[in-house]
Amino acid sequence: MTFRLVKPNLAPPLDEAFCPAALANHAFLKDVEQSRAGVPLVLGLERTDGSISRFETRVFAENHPQAEANLMYAERLLKFLLWQRGGWKIYVGGPPSIGSHLKQCYAPDGPRAFDFHFMGESVYQKGFTLVSCAAADVPAEKESEQALGRHLDGCRIGFDLGASDLKVSAVVAGQAVFSEEIVWEPRRQTDPHYHYEHIMNALRMAAAKMPRVDAIGGSSAGVYINNRAMVASLFRGIPAERFDEVRSMFLRIRQEMSVPLEIVNDGEVTALAGSMSLEDNAVLGIALGSSEAAGYVTPQGNITGWLNELAFAPVDYSPTAPVDEWSGDKGCGALYFSQQCVFRLAPNVGIELPGDITDAARLKLVQEKLEAGHPGAAKIWQSMSYYLGYGIAHYADFYQLKHVLILGRCTSGQGGPLLLDGANEVLATEFPELARQITLHLPDEKSRRVGQSIAAASLPAIQ
Repeated sequence: MTFRLVKPNLAPPLDEAFCPAALANHAFLKDVEQSRAGVPLVLGLERTDGSISRFETRVFAENHPQAEANLMYAERLLKFLLWQRGGWKIYVGGPPSIGSHLKQCYAPDGPRAFDFHFMGESVYQKGFTLVSCAAADVPAEKESEQALGRHLDGCRIGFDLGASDLKVSAVVAGQAVFSEEIVWEPRRQTDPHYHYEHIMNALRMAAAKMPRVDAIGGSSAGVYINNRAMVASLFRGIPAERFDEVRSMFLRIRQEMSVPLEIVNDGEVTALAGSMSLEDNAVLGIALGSSEAAGYVTPQGNITGWLNELAFAPVDYSPTAPVDEWSGDKGCGALYFSQQCVFRLAPNVGIELPGDITDAARLKLVQEKLEAGHPGAAKIWQSMSYYLGYGIAHYADFYQLKHVLILGRCTSGQGGPLLLDGANEVLATEFPELARQITLHLPDEKSRRVGQSIAAASLPAIQ
């Protein structure tokens, strides 16, 4: 028997084919339990710092008539965990057929070749490895949490590197005394000196507004490991043979400024800013912008060493789900929780988008129709809101959650309240326990902008 897909009770009005990952996984686990033939499946993901994530679940025994359903369940589960937690060495502890199936998928010539190369060479600079073993032989969990942030003492600089502007703030005793947005075009540059000079000039500008500089904290889109940029779209123009200059750029800046410096993914800083303003932990931040960005603060109030790149984590198991052009996989977050979703659904309601304008202008065009009461535009946001409700329920299987922050340019105007209402409706209807446990928030833009720079500045401890 193949893996069973489940239709939602609240179908997105513009996507009847949608099959939420959360419903399919829950139905599978229920079937396993009712069969009384369940066996453990333990997935372990090891990262270069030696930290190991474990995910424990149950599947049908190897000889069970429904064992074939294990394969899709396990493949989609590993795909999610790779982009949520990250790892170069994967332990598959359970039925051998699952291990061999995943080895075929995550191979240089397999359907998940993109993930094989990305997680191996690009992020962790190791050969991607998959080990099939018994559940009992998967190594023990060894998570690393960093107590970054919430340091408000002294004179600090906070910065955020965006695709079109570089924000910098001078922060004294937790108050922003100076903030500036500097226009730049990092993606088109082929010389890393451009990025270095722009960032250094911004830091000097902020430093001039304070008696001294005690620490510097920054955020940027991309994958940062130990203050090294491993993969970042801001540096996409840099040729491969010069990328080492980018990787070590922030270590060089730290040396030149002679103060503690920490830079992390912007999603993590957004979640940290939310956690600081809510004065509570277990916070997931989801930004619906040009793509989907995410960040997480643990119940202990810390940032993890996880990737949290939910743009590439699957949320829709429909066989006709849209395909992400970069990774070549279908049903992943970026096409549901970003402006890409708006552009994908717009033709379904007769909204034609000109090809000769920027993506920002295309989004604005659809948002203007939404504000003007266009019923088709409202259906786009209602569809996204239902996606979001089922998406949050899926995320709750992988994160301990008390709060979810919804932000980004798709939430401006009427869009934000529509997203919140629909997501809450899904949780209340399909997942009442989660509805009681999780509160969704829509932070206002001003508090978020200032909050982000103060949160970034608060990253390093003053030594």
